[in-house]
Amino acid sequence: MKKIVLLMVVAATVLACNNSEKNTSENTTEMNTKNSENPFFVESSLPYHAPDFTKIKDHHYQPALQKGIDEKLAAIERIANNPDAPTFENTILELEKSDASLSRVRQVFYAMTSANINDTLQAIQEEMAPKMAALQDAVYLNDELYQRFKTLSENKDALNLDAESTKLLEVYMENFKIAGANLSSEEKESLKKINTQLATLTTQFDKTLLDAINNGATQFTDKSDLKGLSEAELNSKRNPDGEGWKITLQNTTQQPVLASLENRAAREKIFKASYYRADGSKNDTKDIIKDIVTLRAEKANLLGFNTYAEWRLQNTMAKKPENVRALFNKLIPAATAKAQQESDEIQKMIQSKGNDFTLEAWDWNHYAEMVRKAKYDLDESEIKPYFELKTVLEKGVFYAAEKLYGITFKERKDIPTYHDDVLVYELFEENGDPLGLFYGDFYARPSKSGGAWMDNFVIQSKLYGYKPVIYNVCNFAKPSEGEAALMTYDNVETMFHEFGHALHGFFANQHYPSLSGTAVARDFVEFPSQVNENWALYPDVLQNYALHYETGEPIPQKLIDKIKKSGTFNQGYSLTETLAAAGLDLMWHTVSIDDEVANANTFEKEALSTLKLDAVQAVPPRYRSTYFAHIFAGGYAAGYYSYVWTEMLHHDAFMWFENNGGLTRENGQRFREMVLSRGNTLELEKMYKDWREAEPKIEPMLKARGLQ
Repeated sequence: MKKIVLLMVVAATVLACNNSEKNTSENTTEMNTKNSENPFFVESSLPYHAPDFTKIKDHHYQPALQKGIDEKLAAIERIANNPDAPTFENTILELEKSDASLSRVRQVFYAMTSANINDTLQAIQEEMAPKMAALQDAVYLNDELYQRFKTLSENKDALNLDAESTKLLEVYMENFKIAGANLSSEEKESLKKINTQLATLTTQFDKTLLDAINNGATQFTDKSDLKGLSEAELNSKRNPDGEGWKITLQNTTQQPVLASLENRAAREKIFKASYYRADGSKNDTKDIIKDIVTLRAEKANLLGFNTYAEWRLQNTMAKKPENVRALFNKLIPAATAKAQQESDEIQKMIQSKGNDFTLEAWDWNHYAEMVRKAKYDLDESEIKPYFELKTVLEKGVFYAAEKLYGITFKERKDIPTYHDDVLVYELFEENGDPLGLFYGDFYARPSKSGGAWMDNFVIQSKLYGYKPVIYNVCNFAKPSEGEAALMTYDNVETMFHEFGHALHGFFANQHYPSLSGTAVARDFVEFPSQVNENWALYPDVLQNYALHYETGEPIPQKLIDKIKKSGTFNQGYSLTETLAAAGLDLMWHTVSIDDEVANANTFEKEALSTLKLDAVQAVPPRYRSTYFAHIFAGGYAAGYYSYVWTEMLHHDAFMWFENNGGLTRENGQRFREMVLSRGNTLELEKMYKDWREAEPKIEPMLKARGLQ
């Protein structure tokens, strides 16, 4: 996942929170002393201007954020009220540069509130969220500022701008119009109130959900309940006092341990803890969801649209909800039919084991694993010893990037990090020139939001001479002291996926930070990351990193064959659960101002039925509404479909790679020059078509999923 900072609700991208009522105010003398030493008030002296975590303390964030906001507000007033005629330099460039101080602290703050939250940061987040939303309104609802941009846009041919500067003007104008710059003064005031309320509510959703995840952990005192887990897995889940075991929740509906656990009651207990984590508990999010959806519908109506989805999809590849529905219509029948076949196979496996119960969601992964063993003779425990985390990273993820793009990597243990688990690497171009810094934060912990994502500490920009500083965050189970960090193949794909986002950021080659790297539409941003997943099973790459953690022996060819043959296994389930989540997102955001949502659970049930995504009863949505952080706390509202949309692109794209020689420097360089380095400087449809020399087709995706 790529963390997306929305123009209108910047604070809503922060996905991790803790419950806190702590007051962040301090006495004036102490605060002035701390401010004079605030590391965010000057550029970092570390390589690549990387954040210096030896100097950064929690109390530095609030004053630095406030200072950045104040500086930007002053710049907005100065630009808007400039008596001189608007020029590119005194209007567009000045606005682009007004974010410099704020960006320096904001990028780090968002990283910490997602990956290493605490009570103090939570309190700051709650305080700053409405201020950040108001700041965006101060830009895009400022009529004097808009009129200056409008004048420049109407006369842009006479400005003699280069292509990227022209694109910057166009993007700003599009953002002004989408944000509501053409509204009346009264309407703008109403919109500002809605935006502030939404910023508060999305932060509240985040805060409540993290508490729900942490409180939803399932405790076991009888070791027999956890039969099926290895001793290493049991040791990693043992309570600190040595009494019993704790199964913590991951962000998705299904939980990884369910595949191994033999005790059906234990599986049901864990599944229901996941499914109801924020439904009926003290951390219930249903009322927050209703308020968010109602306000979003009001916002869309105010902006002249029937639904929030219509408004949000304007600057995407999909353009409008009807096109998303058309994609769903092509996929849902095939996905659910395949899932039903899989369900029937699993039910037969249950019966073959002497059981007479009906397959339920908490049984699926456990018995699906048995089906996989029976059909493909593939046992996850057989392959995990060949997937040790650091070996996968260095000899797999990095190796593939070196083969494709010529870049090299060097671990940097001298760069300070925010947590002891974080790894840091410096990247170099093929000729030895420095490229940037990469941080890898791979293990789960209570202070971290669920899921996996990429973002920047420092955004590439020729305007400031910045090279990228990028991080990947994952939530893999941390092994016990002395144990190897062994991963499932799904984990391996996640590492390749997130580093695909990182490459998109590292190869950015833009003058302006607003157009740099991953600053593209939601339904394009996942494309480079999904393409990168394909190299995980590429023969040359796999044989280089899939080494037994004890013996160093390469993975046997027979296991490789089994992995590949099982590639289409359970794909009906996988696609159906993803489509169910994407469908829920679309249905929530096609609620109009005239619709009334009485109960979030009822709405969810009816939405899935309408889309015919409840056809296979044992396949729940990948995310239920109540813990769907992507859409109610992150940047994917009306945009979760993008994972499916970009999957279509990436399968089509990988077919091009296969037809043109696969993993070669020539292919990598072409992809870098024509896609990865372009940021948001071209129309995305044109960018893809110019590289691919054809329109994308859905057939490669259906084939890869085993649906055709």
